Formats: sequence, C-alpha cells, structure tokens
Amino acid sequence: MTIKESMHGTVAVLSLKGDLMGEPETANVRERIYDFLSKGTHNIVLDLGHLRYVSSTGLGTLIAALTSVKNKGGDLRLASVTDKVESLFVITQLVKVFKEYETVERAVKSFA
Repeated sequence: MTIKESMHGTVAVLSLKGDLMGEPETANVRERIYDFLSKGTHNIVLDLGHLRYVSSTGLGTLIAALTSVKNKGGDLRLASVTDKVESLFVITQLVKVFKEYETVERAVKSFA
C-alpha cells in the first residue's frame, strides 16, 4: 500500500492506495496520523478513493486513529470511499461513526 500526504491549509490529507489489511500497512497509517498529531495538525482527511480492500485489522486501525484524533481535539473524516469499502462500513455500522464525503475537497471544506 502507498500513502501520499498533502496539506490543505490546516487540514492534512492522507491518500491511501492498495489494501489496508495488517502489518506493515496499518502501522504505516498509524505512524503518519500520529506524526501529524505530534506536529499540531489535528484535522485529518483519509482519501479512500484508491483503497481496494480493508480487513478487520484495517477497520480497527481506522477506529483507533479516529479516537486518537478526537482525543487531541480534532476530527478524522473520510473521502471518496469506494463501494466495496462502503459496504464494509454499512455491515459493521461504522457509517454511524465516521463522517464521509464524496470528494477530498468537500471533506477539507467541512472543517471550515
């Protein structure tokens, strides 16, 4: 899996491409998010438009990331969630936990 980072004002965007299954992918996502938090960036968007699959371990990582971000007074939002990944969020009821947006731009603007 590859992760691309970008900043949109005070909002960090992490674009995930590939599969979020287990180690080392989940560790890489956690490290990137914790790195932003340690530098004072507390609003994060995860661009899931190119994420093919998420395992239960991957879902756990996303939930842990959301908790960490909220504990720092920020928020984590999802953008461009694919149909396959969205179906997992529906089955696991995580659609009630995460804020989802059609595009990265909308997710970033939602912090304004």
